[in-house]
Amino acid sequence: MKVLFLCSSNSGSVSPFVTEQVRALERAGVLPVFFLLEGKGIKGYLKNLRKLKQVVSVEKPDILHAHYGLCGTLAVLQNKVPVIVTYHGSDINLSKARLFSLPALWFSKKNIFVSQKLLQNSGSKGVVIPCGIDRKVFFPSDKLEARKRMGLLPGKKYVLFSSAFNNPVKNSTLAKAAVKLMKSDVELLEMKGYSREEVASLFNAVDVALLTSFSEGSPQFVKEALACNCPVVTTDVGDVRELLDDVSGCFVTSFVPSEIAEKLDQCLSRNARIDAKQRMDRYDNLQISLKILNVYRNIL
Repeated sequence: MKVLFLCSSNSGSVSPFVTEQVRALERAGVLPVFFLLEGKGIKGYLKNLRKLKQVVSVEKPDILHAHYGLCGTLAVLQNKVPVIVTYHGSDINLSKARLFSLPALWFSKKNIFVSQKLLQNSGSKGVVIPCGIDRKVFFPSDKLEARKRMGLLPGKKYVLFSSAFNNPVKNSTLAKAAVKLMKSDVELLEMKGYSREEVASLFNAVDVALLTSFSEGSPQFVKEALACNCPVVTTDVGDVRELLDDVSGCFVTSFVPSEIAEKLDQCLSRNARIDAKQRMDRYDNLQISLKILNVYRNIL
């Protein structure tokens, strides 16, 4: 089965969780071909349509799988190959992006949403399949060794922020405000410019992972932290309540800085890793790829 994957390359590369998912599908027997879109906004994406049709004619894929709604809207403008679209969060949660995602929601053969809340917010029909994690990369390791690898001080307290500080959706202003209110002296680390292996080392090296996003679909940051047994404090977005259900040492908070600071201090006073590694088995990329493969087969 040949599948043509449509993804944006505006950030300089394809999102890691997409490439990892495609690799897992390849191991499951899918022959993948990538089409990387360049350009911003609906006009920028539409400039790719002629080239997309040419690639479809040459490659003759069985299915076209687009990631994010705007990519899906471009995908449904060709009518030779059935389209499946995966929605990741911003394409549904942000009103302007959801408007551009409407043609994909209406005309794709199947819609995949990474969380139940995202499916409900879409006002459409589809299946819920979260993005998986690479368990060969994200697993618990020795904290001191991880700090040594990442150049962090052995006795210092570190909080890992979920993204680059300049990413507006991730709401670093709230994270910085909360850290200033903490009783403990900590350093807030920006997650930017690291390889996947380095990100895994950071989860094992820091004391707590912090997500303060305005909105999310099914945050990979939280799943990857849990796979490394790293405590998590997060605002109530996406499917975090489901992810953290009954995980001792993790907290879902409001958007009030003082509450976030209090929960961060609780994690630090606990001074222990959590026990969530086994809970992440269901999010292993191999398991997720089999669910997606089943969607492909049903469409064909």
